[in-house]
Amino acid sequence: MAIISTAPSPRTWRVLALIARFAFRLAVTAFTGWFALAAFYQAPSPWKWPIIAAGLLAGLIAILTVRRRPLLAGVLLLAAMLAVSYWWSSIKPSNDRDWAADVAHGVTATIAGDEITLHNIRSFRWRTAEDFDPVWQTEKYDLASLQSVDLLNSVWSNPAIAHTLVSFGFADGRYVVFSAEIRKERGEAFSEIGGFFKEFELVLIAAEENDIVRLRTNIRRETVSLYPLQVSAQVARALFLSYLEKANALAVQPEFYRTITANCTTIVFKLARLIDPGIPLDWRIIVSGYLPDYLYDRGLIRTDVPLSQVKKQAEISGRAQAAPASSDYSRVIRPTLDGG
Repeated sequence: MAIISTAPSPRTWRVLALIARFAFRLAVTAFTGWFALAAFYQAPSPWKWPIIAAGLLAGLIAILTVRRRPLLAGVLLLAAMLAVSYWWSSIKPSNDRDWAADVAHGVTATIAGDEITLHNIRSFRWRTAEDFDPVWQTEKYDLASLQSVDLLNSVWSNPAIAHTLVSFGFADGRYVVFSAEIRKERGEAFSEIGGFFKEFELVLIAAEENDIVRLRTNIRRETVSLYPLQVSAQVARALFLSYLEKANALAVQPEFYRTITANCTTIVFKLARLIDPGIPLDWRIIVSGYLPDYLYDRGLIRTDVPLSQVKKQAEISGRAQAAPASSDYSRVIRPTLDGG
């Protein structure tokens, strides 16, 4: 009886070898590119370019070696990945750096029943983005008098990308705004790519509206919209307390700002999920310029008029920029139900 061989033919082996080498080279290219960016943002300045060059050279050697000495190429790649993983895991966030003035202090809270004491509330007086009077103060709030929660979206260039802030209003007329921001060191500038490579820590800023909102409406001339959130008093209270819990946690254990997973909008979403774990994840939480669309669909902002009208009425920049310097900023910027 004839025996039928099931072993792959030599031609099949050659095809499989070609596919394996292509996959290996693709993996090396991706890993080398990631390492080059990581070294650019994290390697010490005098060694940055030599380290990047060494990484690119090692990747090239692995790519050229895999055809004739695949085992050696595999060992080189594995050794490089282990070394880089050890280096990357050694980079830890810190609360102790030479911070830029506007993020020098993160907010912390002392809670005694309904009496809330917030430490390091920012109350800067801005003349330009570089010229300001730095003021940090301590304020007490009565949690029982919390009356409103507003979400603010601030767009500066790309309408799909916005900074998200949450403002809490109290019966005595005061508002305190929470904003999750990158914690820049002195002389640093924001970088979306750097946010993927541990370039910045995360800081929770609490500020008066006349500081943090006015900075965006009047000084930076961004397009800012304010949306009153339709939530119960219990949810408003829980959301406020969740911010305080996060602030105190960051003071003890710092975290890195991450462009996708730990930014100004995802922090709000994560805190909201502590209150309602059933809130669904949505792409508009990441592409934060469309966050009002998500809130509208969820019934968290007014829905008695079309979304386009809600957005038009929510824009506050023009009103804020036209207001006299001596005006009550928080009162002036708030839209009425008819959009006036």
